[in-house]
Amino acid sequence: METRELRYFVAVAEELHFGRAAQRLMIAQPPLSRAIQQLERRLGVVLLHRTARAVSLTAAGTVLLREARLALDAVEAAEVRTRRAASDRPALVLAAKAGASSELLTSLLDAYAAMPGAAAIEVTLVGPGQPEALLRTGRADVALLHRPYDETAGFDTEDLHTEEQVLILPAGHRFARQPHISMADVDSLKELPLPRWPEPDGSYQDGPGPQVRDHTQLLQLIALGRACAVAPESIRAQLHDGHAAVPVSDAPPVTTVVAWPPHSTSRALAGFIRAATQLRPAAAAAG
Repeated sequence: METRELRYFVAVAEELHFGRAAQRLMIAQPPLSRAIQQLERRLGVVLLHRTARAVSLTAAGTVLLREARLALDAVEAAEVRTRRAASDRPALVLAAKAGASSELLTSLLDAYAAMPGAAAIEVTLVGPGQPEALLRTGRADVALLHRPYDETAGFDTEDLHTEEQVLILPAGHRFARQPHISMADVDSLKELPLPRWPEPDGSYQDGPGPQVRDHTQLLQLIALGRACAVAPESIRAQLHDGHAAVPVSDAPPVTTVVAWPPHSTSRALAGFIRAATQLRPAAAAAG
């Protein structure tokens, strides 16, 4: 399969409409249809169900969509990392979620900077889900991810710290003095909807909650009584008098991991991972 064919298929599979996919790809619709038909003939499977009114994925098409995304990310990553390796002063690019694991990130950067021969570190702080995307496309060399919210399949990882989750809500709310609550309690808070974070493509999921871009905006909305949020317990360090944090008894624990592409030969990256694993006992003790 050619990368061009995979890009064509991904566009159709995501749009589920040949006309919109053709516009997105900036090509005419007939050659797009022919390319998908040729791809199906070569694979010997039907990828898309087509009717006069709708296009839908078959089971085989669903598998190819997942695999094609990974393959295209890998191609893009190879291009980006190759160009960066030719730089006069190559640096490690670290991606992390803004506002998350702040103390751990500070300790990790300090520990690595103290190592002999440490490379320069460019820290990219982005929204939820984006560190993983940056790592998959080669725009980052290493990332701090959070299971179970981030997908770590395809990366090498080391666990750094596991913590429970809490509900952040306005200080005067009726739940603020509870010793703990459940996710069912969280779902019952119709007056305090959960926030909606941007997807990697910039869109937002449907729902009643406010659209938020970063933790600063989120915490202000919570203090104003416009939202609540379930977050790792370490977020307590960012709260002020307008917030309350209540443990959520049945929320899954969150594990912060350092993740990087498999088979990397970067000495700088190896040193960074070594610093992270040496820091792990202190992070566990702090938790």
